[in-house]
Amino acid sequence: MNNANTWMTIILIIMILAWVGYTVVQNMRVKKVATYLTNDKFQSGMRKAQVIDLREQKSFKDGHILGARNLPYSTIRNFYHQIRPDLPVYLYDQGKTISKRAALYLSKKGYHELYILKTGYQNWNGKEKKSHN
Repeated sequence: MNNANTWMTIILIIMILAWVGYTVVQNMRVKKVATYLTNDKFQSGMRKAQVIDLREQKSFKDGHILGARNLPYSTIRNFYHQIRPDLPVYLYDQGKTISKRAALYLSKKGYHELYILKTGYQNWNGKEKKSHN
């Protein structure tokens, strides 16, 4: 019984270390291709950028950053070409997990000016628009 517990503990530690390692590497990759912006910096630069809401359509309709376009991450592989590569791209989702994935993908497709809302929409303090449908 004790031997089995020891092996389970070792496996659990290995899994945790692998997850931490993956997270660190992923964050390093994102920082090479995108810049995190605070709410204030996001608001001050967004007029000169394409603001992309990566959440699904229902969440977008429930409320989004004023001036944002909805391009759900689930459709980005089919519709990324609708984003101009010659202009800055401001990405956001509820937090920032999806934005990090989108930034890595867009970077591979030749987009260089990528910015991520650091705290995500959940902590947005700027102007919003809600659809009433």
